[in-house]
Amino acid sequence: MSHTMRRRKRSLRIASLWRRVGWSVLLAALVMSGDVVQATEPLSYEPDRTRDVPWLLGDWSGHRLWLQDRGLDLQLGYTGEFAFNATGGIRQEAAYADQYVAGATLDLERLAGLRGTTFQLTFTARTGRNLSDDVTLGTLQEVQEIYGRGQTVRLTQLWVNQSLFSGRIDWKLGRMTFGEDFASFPCEFENLTFCGAAPGNLVPGYIYNWPVSQWATRLRYNIDGFGYVQAGAYDVNPQYASTDDTLLPVFFKGSTGVLIPIELTWLPRLAGGLPGSYKIGAWYDTSAVNDVVSDINGNPYALTGLRPRRQQGRAGGYLSIVQQLTPLAAWETRRGLNVFLNAVVASDRSSTTDNQVAAGLVYTGPFRSRPDDDIGFAVGMTRVNSRIAASQALANSLGLGPVAVQGAEFPFELHYTFRPVNGLLFRPSIQYVINPGGTGANPNAFVLGFTTSINF
Repeated sequence: MSHTMRRRKRSLRIASLWRRVGWSVLLAALVMSGDVVQATEPLSYEPDRTRDVPWLLGDWSGHRLWLQDRGLDLQLGYTGEFAFNATGGIRQEAAYADQYVAGATLDLERLAGLRGTTFQLTFTARTGRNLSDDVTLGTLQEVQEIYGRGQTVRLTQLWVNQSLFSGRIDWKLGRMTFGEDFASFPCEFENLTFCGAAPGNLVPGYIYNWPVSQWATRLRYNIDGFGYVQAGAYDVNPQYASTDDTLLPVFFKGSTGVLIPIELTWLPRLAGGLPGSYKIGAWYDTSAVNDVVSDINGNPYALTGLRPRRQQGRAGGYLSIVQQLTPLAAWETRRGLNVFLNAVVASDRSSTTDNQVAAGLVYTGPFRSRPDDDIGFAVGMTRVNSRIAASQALANSLGLGPVAVQGAEFPFELHYTFRPVNGLLFRPSIQYVINPGGTGANPNAFVLGFTTSINF
């Protein structure tokens, strides 16, 4: 039997196993709740029609709300991003990338009497093409944030969260993504600079944002009237970001260290109850790594050919601010003007890009007839390590070039979000990237985008 056939049979066996596991979990959850759903027997349940229903397919005639009230919340979503480069790159071309998400949240207090316990299981699948690579835009940050980390199916979440001491402490353990807990920030823009946890965008080689998860734990202490302080520990292993063994909760060999982030978060409400979020954090990875520039003698190894200098640890810090400034109306604090600022720095010994800043605003409810739509604008900067730029300039001075000397990349994005019904949005956008890759050697990129997001 060929290797390809063996892999296909193994994949089919794994898929069949996960289907059986999924149905078993669903059945067990319903049995533990004391009620088993019979396909031929209607539910004697009248849903609360005042509750907001965020799903495109509705509440399934009350069945989905019935499941939620008994501790089972199902998730199914899709996001697709189209991009076309009107300028920039080696040719004009369009690309489309997308992601499918399927998951379930189990409230084990309602299902099994385990007080304050929640279980999360999520799978993701990514497909499509990346415009930045296809037409050689040369950007440091992708113009389609949904692309990346391998076009494959992944186990993205498999964790248990335990609330202790009347909610004072939350302890989380399992397969987790860094950005769901630390430096967390939504993805409301198509350029990666403005999407997700900024540390994972700046140093993606060892801090993994969604959809890549790691074995980890996080301990959070909630402070009444203030916010919370938290710390975590994440297994560091490059195999998490590979495309091998992505479906099963395996423990990879060859881990290099432990990533330890800490964060303090303030959650104030300004006059009128306007919400805000102010996060300050730092991280340290215990791994031994190569210096990004220097060889064993302190000279640029790209010029000498000697092996890089080894160093212990890599670190960084971040700041993330989101604040609503104005309400749409006195009784409606969800809509109005929100501003954000994300800033992150990383060690110049171990990071090829060592700092990033992103700022912008989102105005929700721009028109009386479209209260759920929004307009967003953002500007950012990602800088290449100045030590790398110095070694590039040195190479040119020694006649080893020409080598493009890299500095900073500056992206801009403007979008409009149209929400025709609950669970569905369309978001046309325009991006302009100055100095893609941090160098004028790449022509500036003007990108037209269109995002579709569905919450089934």
